[in-house]
Amino acid sequence: MLTAIRGALAFLTRLPVGGDEAAWNAFRATPAAFVVAGYVVGGVAALPFLAPLPVPTAVAGYVAALYLLTGVTHADGLADCGDAAAAHGPAAERREALTDSATGVGGALALGATLVALALGGLGVAGAGPRVAVRLALAAEVSAKVGMATLAALGDPGHEGLGSAVVGDLSAAALLPVVAVTAPAVLAAPAGSAPALGATLLAGPATALLVGRWATASLGGVTGDALGAANELGRVAALHAGVVVWTLW
Repeated sequence: MLTAIRGALAFLTRLPVGGDEAAWNAFRATPAAFVVAGYVVGGVAALPFLAPLPVPTAVAGYVAALYLLTGVTHADGLADCGDAAAAHGPAAERREALTDSATGVGGALALGATLVALALGGLGVAGAGPRVAVRLALAAEVSAKVGMATLAALGDPGHEGLGSAVVGDLSAAALLPVVAVTAPAVLAAPAGSAPALGATLLAGPATALLVGRWATASLGGVTGDALGAANELGRVAALHAGVVVWTLW
């Protein structure tokens, strides 16, 4: 498991953990490692919510920490999927738009709207108070990684590439350890926050399944770009789901 976690951190973050072939292969076979990486990224990125900072500054620190930790690979996947979604024609033409190195209007719109939604979700999370804000931000990252693990286990691989090396080699039973590793995010909830954390954790995989359905229909399968898009969109959906439930219930 430790080797798989090292592979997950090497693949999903910019942390200097020294990923190698053994770590990569262990990660591919262990979807729960996605979730452990989510705890690491979410825990560090949520720290600005604990600092004595104005709320907008804390949110800016949260967003900056996310991309300093994870880099732009997943965001680039979202932009590529945005270009593919904006393209007209059969799957081959959408795949061509997906692999075009230039970012078009669809990609710019998808990425820009997602970043705005992420910042607004951060503002909503910050309004819950530091203790709950940290747990919601942590749960949102875990949720996004559960979504990626879900696609890796249940998705059909698309064109040959990095994504196809992760997707499609596992069965649904491989998700049972994912559920077990995710459970502490709710069990450690402060009083009254369990429903919000539960909604947060469900939103990521639900979003990933929608992305997977779109990728299969439009691209012929789940690609590495689709995995990246599921991560970025799942995080935003999870943040807003948690804020809505915390605010209304």
